[in-house]
Amino acid sequence: MPRALRHFLAVWLVGGGFLMGAASLAQAQSWPTRNVRFILTLGPGSGTDIGGRLLADRLTKKWGQAVVIENKTGGDGIIAIGAFVSAKDDHVLLLSPTSSFTAHPFLHDNLLYKPEDLVPIARVSNTFVGITVPSVSPANSLTELVALARAKPGELNWAGTTGANSFMFEAWLIASKLDMKKVPYRNPVDAGRDLAENRVQVYEAAVAIAQPQIELGKIKLLALLNSVRTPAYPNIPTVAEAGYPVLTIDGLVGLFGHPFMPITLRERIAADIKDVMESDPIIKDRLTQTAQLFNPGGPAEFGASIQAQRATVTAAANALGMFAK
Repeated sequence: MPRALRHFLAVWLVGGGFLMGAASLAQAQSWPTRNVRFILTLGPGSGTDIGGRLLADRLTKKWGQAVVIENKTGGDGIIAIGAFVSAKDDHVLLLSPTSSFTAHPFLHDNLLYKPEDLVPIARVSNTFVGITVPSVSPANSLTELVALARAKPGELNWAGTTGANSFMFEAWLIASKLDMKKVPYRNPVDAGRDLAENRVQVYEAAVAIAQPQIELGKIKLLALLNSVRTPAYPNIPTVAEAGYPVLTIDGLVGLFGHPFMPITLRERIAADIKDVMESDPIIKDRLTQTAQLFNPGGPAEFGASIQAQRATVTAAANALGMFAK
């Protein structure tokens, strides 16, 4: 190739890259230009919904555009994810626990989305998830629950909802040869109500969902699936502390965008979320009170956390001879 042509191409490529970078920066600075929608995989009363509404209120003021929450429950999180992916709109974002989808490759054939359709923008919090039983249950610890299940094979029902938490619990039951009957629920709040009434005997619930019934004395919290204890219930052990480390999985909640969103825009949104979270103590207090861990982070941090959870779920699946579909 002649030297002059090589020089021309080099200048063109550099100039083109500069223009593209400048365009991405301009997009990040001007966004949002209209209302923003946060699509949630869980319904009202969930930890994700509580945190999402706090963020929506503060971000509306910061951005000068309304941030609207849309709860789309059911379908193991696929309904909400499908609505987000099909929107193909950088003003429509997904706010979800990663547990809503990290087990999907092992549970569903022919998913209507690909993992790369969900691009991490911002980590918001860690949800505390606990193993809960009705107050009338004789089990007061995870070890006592195991003993009760062995003494009454097939007599205990457990509430199965969506995502990796239920998947991990079911995998543990199979590996431990514990015979409990799964009762599927579309809405985790409904499962919590039925647990309080002893219609089901075990539920690995987000503590934020179980909390009202815990405070009323209708539900007992036996152990947390997380790797650390929650300040909301400092005396409740983790599953690892209770002797069952294989159940450990940290709840993880964050915001996702579309693949076409430039990194400059994703980093800008993450920075704004971190700013409103850290500048308003009410958000941290409310998250802590509802058994959520205040943990804002950017795209890279959130992406690394997701990969860690995927590895945990994959290891549990492979141990049972299950592989991605």
